[in-house]
Amino acid sequence: MATWNSRGLRGSALEELVNRTNEKYEQSHLALIQKIPTPITPVKLDKESHQITLAYFEQQSTVDYIGVVQGIPVCFDAKECRSDTFPLSNIHEHQVYFMEEFERQDGVAFVLIQYTERQMLYYLTFRQLMIFWRRMLDGGRKSFRLDELDPAYEIKSKPGILIPYLDYIQLDLDKRGNA
Repeated sequence: MATWNSRGLRGSALEELVNRTNEKYEQSHLALIQKIPTPITPVKLDKESHQITLAYFEQQSTVDYIGVVQGIPVCFDAKECRSDTFPLSNIHEHQVYFMEEFERQDGVAFVLIQYTERQMLYYLTFRQLMIFWRRMLDGGRKSFRLDELDPAYEIKSKPGILIPYLDYIQLDLDKRGNA
């Protein structure tokens, strides 16, 4: 059983940006994406603030977000990384399995990575994730470096949209068609 504490708040700024982007996409009738809550069982409460300070996850989560973009099923996770090296331990085996099955059903799975030191966002395709994942399983690196990534998937800002990830879903789909 996994334990939750203040480390669980990492990524909350990124998730807030994604949530606001999702609201904008829904208002524009472009996509309907929902945050998937992870059920927790509180164990310890701060008596003064009434905040949970220790809890256990009731079950393994799949991904952070799931929904549909103009008829296309979409699921993704949002991760933060301080350095230029992303540890694959930040993505769990059950999440990879879920994304793999999701793609097998003609969905689009990906990971949004915020490189906090660089103030940069990246759209990691599931195909690229699997290259790194298989390398790890074959005894190779347990991480990947920023310089190993396709620069075409670095998320560029766009007026009115905080994280314009729909553009990168389209790029992902276009590159699949050309593969």
